[in-house]
Amino acid sequence: MRIDAMNWMQVEEWLRHDDRAVLPLGSTEQHAWLSLAVDSILAARVSEEAAEPLGVPVFPVLPYGIAPAFTAYPGTVSLRAETHLRVVRDVLESLHRSGFRRILVVNGHGGNDPARAAAAEFMGEHAGCRIRFHNWWNAPRTLARARLHDPVGTHASWMENFPWTRLAGQVPPAAAKPVVDTERLRAVPPGEARRLLGDGNFGGLYQRADAEMLDIWETAVAETREILAEGWA
Repeated sequence: MRIDAMNWMQVEEWLRHDDRAVLPLGSTEQHAWLSLAVDSILAARVSEEAAEPLGVPVFPVLPYGIAPAFTAYPGTVSLRAETHLRVVRDVLESLHRSGFRRILVVNGHGGNDPARAAAAEFMGEHAGCRIRFHNWWNAPRTLARARLHDPVGTHASWMENFPWTRLAGQVPPAAAKPVVDTERLRAVPPGEARRLLGDGNFGGLYQRADAEMLDIWETAVAETREILAEGWA
């Protein structure tokens, strides 16, 4: 249940019998020929589809993350790591104050990984609170399913190219792109990163068949739902 489809009285009623909630984390950053909001779109959608049969409230995705390497690409927004962690902690504090005690953080952007430590710290400071930090795209079953279709899946490649992340009129190259040296990429400033990356794809095919992508997506939704339903022991 998306929180924007609820009022405070409905949330209060939910909390009388359950204390779960979902918080998606996204980013606004270059994704080559795909939407700048890929990470936010995917984190929100996998959260909503996973939670819907369970009735668990899903809060709005946090659309800005930690993406300093891409700031030479127009449209990218990057928060300082300390700012992102403070925002995530403030949101968790608000959810806890409302009465939520089991919170699934569904992360859609690798750069947001420092928030994992913030979640662990939060649990240490709030007895009885459980937070699961879930990188949906590289969770074990989802990643294994993706690798069955193609062992080379990277940022802004086919692996993030779903019908709902594409842009009308934008046609990516048909050929696979050579995989970038990510170690070198991490060691250079944003302008040089853009020169190394070109359009922004880290390497591999730009698009695969929709049937393959939907197969991966179904696995991702099921894996996320399983954590939300049973992953609190």
